[in-house]
Amino acid sequence: MVIYSCPNKTLMKHSKKQPSSILNSSKMIRPQYLKAGDTVAIVATASILKKDAEVIQKTKTLLNSWGLKVLFSDHLETKANHFAGTDKQRISDLQKALDHPNIKAIWCARGGYGTLRIIDDLDFEGFKNHPKWVVGYSDVTVLHNALNNMGYESLHAMMCINLTEDQDAIKPSVETLKAALFGQLKSYEIDGHSDNKVGTASGQLVGGNLSLLTATLGSKTSLDTNGKIIFIEEIGEHKYHIDRQLHSLKRAGYFDHCAGVLIGDMSQLKTNSPAWGHSIETLILNVLKDTSVPVGFGFPAGHELENRALYFGRTIELHVTKSKIRVLYL
Repeated sequence: MVIYSCPNKTLMKHSKKQPSSILNSSKMIRPQYLKAGDTVAIVATASILKKDAEVIQKTKTLLNSWGLKVLFSDHLETKANHFAGTDKQRISDLQKALDHPNIKAIWCARGGYGTLRIIDDLDFEGFKNHPKWVVGYSDVTVLHNALNNMGYESLHAMMCINLTEDQDAIKPSVETLKAALFGQLKSYEIDGHSDNKVGTASGQLVGGNLSLLTATLGSKTSLDTNGKIIFIEEIGEHKYHIDRQLHSLKRAGYFDHCAGVLIGDMSQLKTNSPAWGHSIETLILNVLKDTSVPVGFGFPAGHELENRALYFGRTIELHVTKSKIRVLYL
């Protein structure tokens, strides 16, 4: 069971109205929440967009139903082998959206691979003058890490391509995306896990896809995790690969001074041959055995259809017991 709160739901005492001006939360700059009439840009920063016409129509229909305008990037439907346009084209589309003063959110159409190739060629000066929500997951981890390191909040959430999936299954993803964009997402409470490492912590929530966190080690977009709560999700990997990546993060100091760890979906894991011999939870706990921070398993965010929105860069209180995990945004 997952419970999330927003105005008119539980935890109303934490739902103070946000001022219209840009907010600073624990030294992080928060883009303005959306309101009716605002414009959202749709950009493909990585792999080609599949089911183009259906994705575009469903995206337009959804955002218009929320009272929002939609701007589709120039090369959204471009196919350049693996990528949604050449590196130069994808840079151009994303740069225009970052710079545009009237765009209030950039919703990534899909992930895959490719954002890492263009991140160092982007100029964020225009974005700093007009901060906006950058929304997505998976390969978009590269953008989240860059923005969070620069001191800006971002939004880990579903992408446009997910709108072609089963509508009932993605309903929580859509609802929490809307709640987050409009400033109504306040907390989550989910069922616990027997392997949870009990404890309470507070800190900025950062992280994303494990493969991308590992791929950025040693770069300027490698995360600063000091005093922060690290969210991790992954898809389609062998357990030995996950173990290797987690040990790479550990050796780089990711877990030395973090405040807590929140584990999302570990989806479609491949079968090891010979067998790994331990559950994914045991694997993770073995990597984290030298830390005393709380560790919560099973948060519904990542590559499953139920992909709950998470504010990255925002300070949270994380309460982990065997019976439940509670995430409260401060």
